[in-house]
Amino acid sequence: MLNANWIRSSEEMNYAAVAFEKEFKLSNAVKSAVLRVSARGVYVAMLNGKRVGDFIMAPGWTVYEKQIQVQEYNVTDMLCGNNKIELLLTKGWYLSRISTDKKVQGDIQECINERECAVIAELAVEYIDGKTETVATDSDWLCFDSKIRFCDIYDGEIYDASYTVKKLGNAVVAANNDRSALIPQIGEAVKEQDRLKPVKVIHTPCGETVLDFGQNMTGYLEFTVTAKAGDKASFSFAEILDKHGNFYNANYRTAQCIYEYTCSDGVQTHKPCMNFYGFRFVRIDEFPCEIDPDAFTAIAVHSELRRTGRIYTSDPYINRLFSNVIWGQKSNYLDIPTDCPQRDERLGWTGDAEVFIKTASYNYDVEKFFIKWFSDMRYSQSPEGVIPSVIPNAINSKLGNAAWGDAVTICPWQLYLTYGNTVVLKDMFPAMKRWVDWIAGQTKTPFLWTGQFQFGDWLELNAEPGKRKGKTRDDLLASAFYANSVNIICKVGRVIGEDISEYEKLYKKIVRAFKDTYKNEFKTQTEYVLALHFDLVDDKSKTAELLARQIANDGNKIQTGFVGSTYILHALSENGYSELAYSLLLRKRYPSWLYPVTKGATTIWEHWDGIKPNGDPWPVLMNSYNHYAYGAVADWMYEVAAGINTVECAPGFKEILFKPVPTDKIEQFGAEIDTREGSVSSRWWHEGGEVRYEIITPSPATAIINGKTYKLSPGNYRF
Repeated sequence: MLNANWIRSSEEMNYAAVAFEKEFKLSNAVKSAVLRVSARGVYVAMLNGKRVGDFIMAPGWTVYEKQIQVQEYNVTDMLCGNNKIELLLTKGWYLSRISTDKKVQGDIQECINERECAVIAELAVEYIDGKTETVATDSDWLCFDSKIRFCDIYDGEIYDASYTVKKLGNAVVAANNDRSALIPQIGEAVKEQDRLKPVKVIHTPCGETVLDFGQNMTGYLEFTVTAKAGDKASFSFAEILDKHGNFYNANYRTAQCIYEYTCSDGVQTHKPCMNFYGFRFVRIDEFPCEIDPDAFTAIAVHSELRRTGRIYTSDPYINRLFSNVIWGQKSNYLDIPTDCPQRDERLGWTGDAEVFIKTASYNYDVEKFFIKWFSDMRYSQSPEGVIPSVIPNAINSKLGNAAWGDAVTICPWQLYLTYGNTVVLKDMFPAMKRWVDWIAGQTKTPFLWTGQFQFGDWLELNAEPGKRKGKTRDDLLASAFYANSVNIICKVGRVIGEDISEYEKLYKKIVRAFKDTYKNEFKTQTEYVLALHFDLVDDKSKTAELLARQIANDGNKIQTGFVGSTYILHALSENGYSELAYSLLLRKRYPSWLYPVTKGATTIWEHWDGIKPNGDPWPVLMNSYNHYAYGAVADWMYEVAAGINTVECAPGFKEILFKPVPTDKIEQFGAEIDTREGSVSSRWWHEGGEVRYEIITPSPATAIINGKTYKLSPGNYRF
């Protein structure tokens, strides 16, 4: 957009939206017309009164100082003789509470404090006679206030349809008119997806009127009303009702999550267009007429990802759990992989993304989604090599943490295994090396990672009351992930032809140091799990036996947090304890994956007991009911229960290993993944006292069924 300028309002926006307009005439018949738009903030583009495109929250969230995506729209059919472009602008992620409320110091916050919201656009018209014309943003554009009187990602929207919009004068060219950060769209567009009607209207014991949409989600409310100018409609949002059946959203903390609408005259339909909420329940705080459920629709919003994976079983609890995993991913894959969509957070926590990446890549085609996030990861990495815990780094995180920062190695490697894309590995390889080199340079113990604060196995269940970290030793967990990341670097180097001889030596020294230091003497389930899954013990059989004994001593239940829960079923099934893994998966009492299902969960919870057995919610300080990390268990369902596995030497499912593990605890189990090579399917069921298997493979495959190995060509098979 060489001819366009960044333009801003001549007056302070505060939290209202502003609009920029340009009228123009066309001199001839149009052959083609392309509108390119971006913003420091969030924008909506209109041409001749109609919305351009369907990208919600455009241009998306990036490391704005380094890259801002530009959206390109074909608007040929929207033009006429006399035309008007309108650009509506709000602060979005760029300058609202999500970026300014963190109370941190340093260069990132200084950058944020110096920001000014602005928009940039260019319409390129080609006439049928070959001539061209450009309409671009500059100081000739007019600036207006808008009917959106307030808009903030945390706090919601206030819209006044009866408000008379005022002209503010001409637009002002922004002080920072640098266009060098503008890049073409690289991520997936965020769009409206599912539309849900209320399943019931609830009148609570407190006298509230609440709409229940039956599903926790990310999106917004659309409603239709007949009213007079000045009438009010206002709404509040929540994920749960309390144990008495009353509206409850104290877990949103300081996020107000309001939606207030002042009506104009007549019939009108409205929905927010520059914001999103996390909710299942909507409390109607004020409404000008009788409540008709058909007048309300919840619209789910997330990045437009192609669904690729499905799991189906004879167990309704497992089916509901998997549905919760899917909705958790949809809710939190809104341009970046967030931790939660509802409270005053909604950030791109690397640890959540890392533990869930395998499940994510089986459920949906997330390659493009993560390539965009990886570019922000590279820009967020410190000169020393630190990968911050949040990307984009809105909290100015400066200290790398094990499992969180290791997203730089684990996530690209998983994308390679699922999709076979070596470009991702080449792009991320320098960042991977800088990460482990930084660890080596600051650790207190050679060849281990010690002496630094870690998040540990976050929310581990053996924690003391009121604590978020349990008894898994920080140094052990960090050293295990250090070994894993160096091992991944070695694998990546072999794939892309890089010299990794020094890292191969380093890996051997880390493994040796780990074994010599911990001597197979572990204290928690997570410690056993990491040692097994990352291959850091000599006697895996003995270690697995001790893990099983630890689980028994802990009451035959999981005691793991975000990290250990990701790998515990794998560690068990890889070492001969598949039935114990199934027992943990199928357990319904707290703590378990199915306990939230018994409490009516429709997404994955942040805490195993987000709602306690007595009905009380977890304390409000940190309690999300839409936090997908524990949904990582679905990758065990795909790979072990159904038995669908990638092969490292032939990634992207060019070859497939089928190794299903049935159980008498479930009557039937199946999964399918739509891969780059075609649809892969594996299922088993009990019939006539036997287990039957069906496999569909688009690629050469190896199947291990009841201990026997079969070499398969592409096709359909039954055993």
